[in-house]
Amino acid sequence: MQIFLFGAGYSARAFARIMAGQADFIGGTTRDASKFAALKQDGITPYLFHGTHASQEIVDTLASVTHIAVSTSPGQSGDPVLAQFTPTIARGMPKLQWIGYLSTVGVYGNHGGAWVDETTPCHPVSARSVERVDAEKGWQELANRREVPLAILRLSGIYGPGRNAFVNLSNGTARRLNKTGQVFNRIHVDDIAGALRFLATRNEGGIFNITDDEPAPPQDVVAYAAELMGVEPPEESDFETAPLTPMARSFYGENKRVSNARIKALGYTFRYPDYGTAFSAMWRGDSWR
Repeated sequence: MQIFLFGAGYSARAFARIMAGQADFIGGTTRDASKFAALKQDGITPYLFHGTHASQEIVDTLASVTHIAVSTSPGQSGDPVLAQFTPTIARGMPKLQWIGYLSTVGVYGNHGGAWVDETTPCHPVSARSVERVDAEKGWQELANRREVPLAILRLSGIYGPGRNAFVNLSNGTARRLNKTGQVFNRIHVDDIAGALRFLATRNEGGIFNITDDEPAPPQDVVAYAAELMGVEPPEESDFETAPLTPMARSFYGENKRVSNARIKALGYTFRYPDYGTAFSAMWRGDSWR
């Protein structure tokens, strides 16, 4: 297996780490050359990609790649990988077997706390989720053209080492915002990596919600982390009157419970099916930093 990661960030690097023993090659892009050393430590051969042009170095590498995982964010001008590499992926990758695209459950929009699954129509609320829907369609069109399976992984709120309520509590940035009836699903980065490995090794296509089993109010997660740490949680504050950036406030405009039944039906078992299991493990193992 020869893997190429467009956007070798937090989630893609976790995937690379668990594929180290299975893949013959893992390459990945970054916009910052100062991250090359860290990528190499995770077993990734690094390449610069600023989203503006397809470098010949990457084009040449893709000629032998069998699996692509895309973890880049689209913008107002569209998906940067599709914009620069569609000709290469369409005609210059003779060994391509599978494409994985990391999207977001934000594409479903707001459902007032009701359950959604992969059959739920997309009604995105935020501009960034509208861009994700467009990117999903673009990747599906390209995959159909190439006649290779495309797995679209719709992710809930990502957490894991270095990105969690323990970190926020320890540095004094944790908040407990209370908005009546608001719940979010979450997903540990190890389960993103695990789901990618599960789907890639099977060359499985389709849309899959990669999310935990327990949609919960965000303030409860902070309180649980504080309990494990043995510290006082911050006081709850009312969402309506809290000073928030427009982006932070926009996240609370989408309220839904997301089902992960489809990927479990295929045989995937979540390592961290709920935040309690994950936070307890991170605290016991001192792996939250």
